Amino acid sequence: MGSGVYGSIAIVYVMRIGLIAIDGCFGSAIASIIDIVRVADGARGDVDPRIDPIELAILGPKRRVTTTASMTLSVDHPLSESGEFDVVVVPALGTLTAAATNDVLQSRDARSVIASLGRLDEATTRIAAACTGVFAVAETGRMHHRRATTSWFLGPEFRKRYPTVALDLDTMVVVDGNLVTAGAAFAHIDLALSLVRSISPDLAQHVAKLLIIDERPSQAAFVAYEHLRHEDPIVVEFERFVRARLDEPFNVAFVAQSLGTSRRTLERRVRAALNLTPLGFVQRLRIERARHLSATTDFTSAEIALRVGYANAETLRSLLRRERRRS
Repeated sequence: MGSGVYGSIAIVYVMRIGLIAIDGCFGSAIASIIDIVRVADGARGDVDPRIDPIELAILGPKRRVTTTASMTLSVDHPLSESGEFDVVVVPALGTLTAAATNDVLQSRDARSVIASLGRLDEATTRIAAACTGVFAVAETGRMHHRRATTSWFLGPEFRKRYPTVALDLDTMVVVDGNLVTAGAAFAHIDLALSLVRSISPDLAQHVAKLLIIDERPSQAAFVAYEHLRHEDPIVVEFERFVRARLDEPFNVAFVAQSLGTSRRTLERRVRAALNLTPLGFVQRLRIERARHLSATTDFTSAEIALRVGYANAETLRSLLRRERRRS
């Protein structure tokens, strides 16, 4: 991806996204990714003429596939050509239970997808997956000792099947190096926006406005977390450390000491990477988790506040109101 000049000839590199589809995959997942990526490509000239073209193609094990919504898709490329794309996306498999997911993973089409993912070179191709599609990626072994998320209601089954994966069900989108994962069905919207944001944050924001994609549950912290792709080791360890202790009081000096660095160094590195203070980033993580718990549990406001480190529910409500005004 990018552009350059060879002699007097301008070279434009296309960002190529391959979207995998198999029979029975979620129609809404496929449609949302296609629409967001194609809107982004159509709008890029209005945002910044320097943004390179974005191409999306359907990959699959057969020439035509049918989704859960009875939408029939023509496959543009066989799975054997997955390595020619900059990003390969694995959407939801169309299952809602652990047993059904396991059955699909054993199917001939799914085994073909898993095999093709296993052959990809991570140095040249990113892998993005959402919902039960994350199971297919985990089957390749690529998630060993890496962070990921998936459908919250399939968390227990995922942990049982892939115990070496650091599963984070409190985050809508998790970025770990060249691997991007997202939560349940409509997290495909967040996943698609994440891919666009990696091309241009301004373009992603413009697409969200055009499609009226607002009040996404994870946006407050996701915008900050996206910057962790630079993989500053201190900032990555800081994020992991505090995320595991969001229900505890935050003390930046204690965290710095626990990470084997100085408070000044930690504050400088976090601000350089995220344009936030350590406390500011922790507050965004707490807001993200609070919104997730509110959407997926029956906890009261007081219970949620305690689980994200606030003794007073009004303090959390105040932060949520401030975040809404900021966005």
